[in-house]
Amino acid sequence: MLKNKILLITGGTGSFGNAVLNRFLNTDHFKEIRIFSRDEKKQDDMRARLKNEKLKFYIGDVRDYNSVDKAMRGVDYVFHAAALKQVPSCEFFPIEATKTNVFGTQNVIDAAECNKVAKVICLSTDKAAYPINAMGISKALMEKVAIAAARNCTNTTVCLTRYGNVMASRGSVIPLFLNQIKNNEEITITDPKMTRFLMSLDEAVELVLFAFEHGNQGDLFVNKAPAGTIGDLAQALKELCNADNEIKIIGTRHGEKLYETLCTREEMVKAEDMDAFYRIPADNRDLNYARYFSEGEEDVALIEDYHSHNTEQQDVEGMKKLLMQLDVVQEAIAKRKGA
Repeated sequence: MLKNKILLITGGTGSFGNAVLNRFLNTDHFKEIRIFSRDEKKQDDMRARLKNEKLKFYIGDVRDYNSVDKAMRGVDYVFHAAALKQVPSCEFFPIEATKTNVFGTQNVIDAAECNKVAKVICLSTDKAAYPINAMGISKALMEKVAIAAARNCTNTTVCLTRYGNVMASRGSVIPLFLNQIKNNEEITITDPKMTRFLMSLDEAVELVLFAFEHGNQGDLFVNKAPAGTIGDLAQALKELCNADNEIKIIGTRHGEKLYETLCTREEMVKAEDMDAFYRIPADNRDLNYARYFSEGEEDVALIEDYHSHNTEQQDVEGMKKLLMQLDVVQEAIAKRKGA
């Protein structure tokens, strides 16, 4: 299915793009992988590090339709990962988040449809479910844009994936804690009781590939994931690194939730359980939906959200097992032992 095909990854120099390349670059899947992003330095670093003729680099911005359109020519599949996703940054610059996450997604889908791309997978976040911050709101609207576009696409199948915190991804809390441990600084925690879903980059790639293989027009896929508290996460890293850093509670940051939701109860009513994943089919009602207001859906009141407080919980020992699967954690432990 993937042989002799061309894949485009928007935001391809990020954590997800690197994980996809680790998965496919040295296989016979995809004859060409295009990296589309606006950061020439990261592209040059990737080009020098990987030295692979299968890789093609395109400088551009999803906000600019023309640059997306040119990169899309001849492409078979798109993984749309480009986004502004730092919660505090988006709180201060919500218009910028909207330009990239919402209008950028519309540009990607429009260019894909115009160029007869077979399938686009749009990456979303748990913060899009019941959003309270600008990043989550922009991602929630991105999902709506993608599903609305999917209703009218004839050449391109548009699907979405939604997942929680990716452990050790760029800008996440694990590299921050490891750096604080390394420098003998206090480990800064917003709220030790705050829970987050825990998944690896490989699992994020698996979710996208599952959506790629099984997705119908407008489908949203969610992976089932364990969760744990930020306090236990910090303690697990301390024990793995044999560190005695003090933990400092700094309070909740702009737009942070106590727990994250992967599926709302409204979505859980219609979710299809696919073992390790949920598939949430698109709502394909048209504007003539007055009858739904009179009929309603009684089941919604009986269903609970799927969130990081009620999923499988990891204690400190469980966290340690998950963390030991991460290269960055193994490297940090090895350096401390060798110091």
